[in-house]
Parts: sequence; C-alpha cells; structure tokens
Amino acid sequence: MTNVKNTITMNNNIISTDHLTKIFGKFTAVNAISFEVRKGEIFGFLGANGAGKTTALKMLTGLLMPTSGVATVAGYDVRKNPDQVKRRIGYMSQKFSLYEDLTVRENIRLFGGIYGLKMTEIRSKTTDLLQKLQLEPEADKLVGSLPLGWKQKLAFSVALLHDPQIVFLDEPTSGVDPITRRQFWELIYEAAAEGVTLMVTTHYMDEAEYCDRVSIMVDGKIEALDTPRAMKAGFQATDMDEVFRKLARGE
Repeated sequence: MTNVKNTITMNNNIISTDHLTKIFGKFTAVNAISFEVRKGEIFGFLGANGAGKTTALKMLTGLLMPTSGVATVAGYDVRKNPDQVKRRIGYMSQKFSLYEDLTVRENIRLFGGIYGLKMTEIRSKTTDLLQKLQLEPEADKLVGSLPLGWKQKLAFSVALLHDPQIVFLDEPTSGVDPITRRQFWELIYEAAAEGVTLMVTTHYMDEAEYCDRVSIMVDGKIEALDTPRAMKAGFQATDMDEVFRKLARGE
C-alpha cells in the first residue's frame, strides 16, 4: 500500500480531550480520557467491545453530552457548541449509513442537501464522486443492490461530500473482504493527504499498522497511545495484535 499522507506537525491539534468522562447510572463507560489528534493525522482508536470507544466517539461528534471533562473538535467545545462541531465533521458508522431504497445518485443528492450544499455544488460533486469510484454505470441503481464493498466506499465518500475537517469512521471495513479493505484504506490515505483528519475504530489489528498513531482503550480508559512502531517496541511484540492481546486480555 502506498503511503501518501501529509507530514504531520506536532502542535497542530484538531481534537483535544481532557479527562473526558461519560457515566450511565453507576456505570462509567468512558473514564477521564485525555488525548490529542493532529490535523491530517490518521488516528486509530482501538479497544475490545464494551471498552468505551463508541461512547467516546459519540461525545466527540456532539451526539452525546459528556458527564464531565472537556473536549474540543475543530476548535469548538463539544458541550457548548455541538452544532458547530457537527458542521465541520463527517461520520460513517459501522452499520451502513446510506438509504438502500434510494439510488446512488439520490443518496448523494440527499446528503448534499443535508450538508447544506448548493444544487450546483451537488451536481458537480456527484459527477466527480461517481467518476472517482467508477460508479457511473450504477448511478441510477438502488444502493441496496450494490456489493458491500462498494456501499462502504460510497458511504465514506458521501461523508466527505461537504469537505469536513474531520471524519470519524466507526469500524468502516467490518465485514468486507481483504482486497476491498485495502482499497478502502487507499481512500483514507487520499483524504489524509488532502489535510482531512481521520479517527478510525477497527477490530482488524493489521489496520492499526496503517495509522499514524494508535490508542487502545480498556474498560473505559486509554491504556496506551503511541505510534504502532513504538507501541510494538514498548511491549516487545511482533505485531499490533500481540500488543492488543497483552493490553486488553492480559496475555
């Protein structure tokens, strides 16, 4: 895979959290996490099921209010300015996020309108997106008829339609074949090369190797955060799967 990412500067943070916490009743889902993400960075946000990463993403996207702590995204406080945050981000959930009973073209037009784009922009971006994904022959087919890999690549491209500063990807390659996963990551690299910041959750530990830095959550806390190379060296591990097993499962 060709790495075409931008050089990342050390003092150019676009996401910042300080003791960010979310409590549901007596259960602490996210426990005082603090980290920063730099502009143009591909940041892996890893953890086992129930570790708290999805709850953390919901707070960072303005969908869930923190119980305590501070988080800023694109310069805006997620508690005080959630609408400003939402205007500057894209989001792709682990469940397919487009409408399967609409055509490819109709989905693009719909989300372009939701993102506040003018019709001239929507037409232009539709043409560019269809060409980039080589989906012109399928433009007027129902999205539900497309193979899963094509659906996921389309969903990611639609999340970028309004030129967001940050895109949150919650297990975007879940269930797709290895070749499609590699193609999907090429799209991620292209977006990062254009200055977009990407925060990615994944269960595939080989994908952690593609990230600039990785954090690993265990029971609501961030237990490790570093580059994949430094993390493997620190844990004397041959790959990120071994690092994850040592941290999350105590192996």
